[in-house]
Amino acid sequence: MYRADKDLAFMLQYENVAWFEDGVVRVLDRRIYPQRVEFVTCRTHQELAQAITDMVTQSAGPYTAVPMGMALAAHECRDKSREEQLSYLRDAANTIANARPTTTKRMMLQCECCIEAAQRALDAGENTAQAIVQYCIDANNKRYDRIGTIAEYLVDMFPDGGTVMTHCFAETIVGMMLRECRKRGKTIRLFCPETRPYFQGARLTATVCRDMGFDVTVISDNMAAFVMEREGVDVFTTAADAICCDGHVVNKVGTFQNAIVAKYMKIPYFVTGAPDQGHPTVDTVHIEMRDGDFTLQAMGVRTAAEGVKGYYPAFDVTPPHLVSGVVTDLGIYSPYDLHRYFKDGNIGSHNLVV
Repeated sequence: MYRADKDLAFMLQYENVAWFEDGVVRVLDRRIYPQRVEFVTCRTHQELAQAITDMVTQSAGPYTAVPMGMALAAHECRDKSREEQLSYLRDAANTIANARPTTTKRMMLQCECCIEAAQRALDAGENTAQAIVQYCIDANNKRYDRIGTIAEYLVDMFPDGGTVMTHCFAETIVGMMLRECRKRGKTIRLFCPETRPYFQGARLTATVCRDMGFDVTVISDNMAAFVMEREGVDVFTTAADAICCDGHVVNKVGTFQNAIVAKYMKIPYFVTGAPDQGHPTVDTVHIEMRDGDFTLQAMGVRTAAEGVKGYYPAFDVTPPHLVSGVVTDLGIYSPYDLHRYFKDGNIGSHNLVV
């Protein structure tokens, strides 16, 4: 069976993101990886939704966890009538899709595709849970392949022997761009800001880069300007939680300030993904505010005195004038011309989370 995750790092393999089997979903706990390789076992779709809320998986991880959660929901209601099963799945979709408010629209689209797969399975007298798992594999293959095309355009922007800075964990595009560099024999080194308070850059991005054999250095979040200048960074690149059609980029908090520095240093900033028709303007985006106490600790060790308050917006917004280009599966677009992407029926960000 074709698998687009071939030759990628451990945590980019489908089974190591989230996987439904034997009536449960196992989700790699990215909150503690790579210090420990442990999986959270979800026995109900509600537990799966809570795992997404609790950041057990993040970046593009939820877009594998969501359909696996829907497969779990299908397993839960397998003995009900057809209409009762579909009603149960619609309720489960509402629970799962709302696990993270900033990405609800994208996750609901996935849930709707899962329900369609279940309907086809019911009509054919097949196992609905397995049909949804197969949908997830097929959708992941298509997504990874499209992101592989994005990686080709992005790697064109990397000079051989160049230096690239990332931010947070850009999931599949990191693996795909490194695989593309390896395919071309192109050598790069990478700098990964740690990305507090969950340290996705230090723990996840850097681990993927190391696992795939690339020179990678972790820096603290307040070192970006110094490193861009002193180490001769050639390209700053990130994925995005949403690329609005008006050119605003919504991504892990810290992206905005690094884009400002990159602009000042005359370093191009390329964001990868596709414009999101569900967000025609930045005004449609809800910035998720998470528990401020997370900023008062580092990996469970409190760093601030009792009585001090914390503040934790999960994302920030980078305006289009700081974006050099939006790297899509159809090429690189100006952030001011994203509507052109949708000509000829292109579907945009649906199921294309990098």
